[in-house]
Amino acid sequence: MHIVLVDPSGVVRKTISGMLVSAGHTVMAFSDSAAALAQVAADPSVTCVLTSLEVQPLDGLELCWSLRALADDRRPLTILVMSSARERRPLDEVLDAGADDFLMKPPEAQELRGRLRSAERVLKLQQALIRQADTDHLTQLLNRGAFMRQAQAAVESAAVSRPLAVMQLDIDHFKKINDRHGHDVGDLVIRHIAQILRETGAIAGRLGGEEYALLLLDHSLGAAAVVAHRVRSQCAGSALLERSCPLRFTVSIGLSEWSEGDSVGTLLKRADVSLYAAKEGGRNRVAMTSSTLKIEFVS
Repeated sequence: MHIVLVDPSGVVRKTISGMLVSAGHTVMAFSDSAAALAQVAADPSVTCVLTSLEVQPLDGLELCWSLRALADDRRPLTILVMSSARERRPLDEVLDAGADDFLMKPPEAQELRGRLRSAERVLKLQQALIRQADTDHLTQLLNRGAFMRQAQAAVESAAVSRPLAVMQLDIDHFKKINDRHGHDVGDLVIRHIAQILRETGAIAGRLGGEEYALLLLDHSLGAAAVVAHRVRSQCAGSALLERSCPLRFTVSIGLSEWSEGDSVGTLLKRADVSLYAAKEGGRNRVAMTSSTLKIEFVS
């Protein structure tokens, strides 16, 4: 686990850090509880905080309250509290402040490792549930809700110096595939395209039905067009079902690039306009829309 340790004593920090590192954990140690809180807020890879009650400027209970406010259904966080004066703080008060467990200070190495193993089991279960809630069951890509959250985060961190492009993809004449071959074969096509999208390395999601989207971080519109053309070609070149007449299919793709001031809705709307243009232009094509709404066909 990635653990933040908070204690006012340099000796205690060094001793406990040694225990944690020897158990295979990564540790960042702080004497200042406000600095530790800021680190946890800024670094979502932190999954555990081990803090003394005797810390400043936020005392241990205040720190627990603040840490618990950071943890939600999207971010599991274990909070372990330790103190050399447990009798001065009733256990229920510590737990009600948001702590998950309590240890006497200094903790014994064997007890500390055992508590952390228990915390890891709970964290892994929580993380598995989050992945399950974020995953489309058919394709194992992000589902619509998870993709939109990723898109929101990407737009919030986008900058002129770091381009961001979005690709939307739709299977051409998908209803005909289902009508002629059955929904099992339709699902096979959907999963096959998902695998092609996964291989791009981009953030891929299934928005619903036969529609997908990709977030292409650090990609200009031109760079995104290269990826889109490769995806379109791979789909068109696929032959599914081992029959005398293999199933072939095509996709239409729309692209847009983030411009300063764009919201997620604006960015996706332009990609959707491009996708519609690709379909209207004959399908099995890639179209892209600039911030001025000028549409250009790539293939």
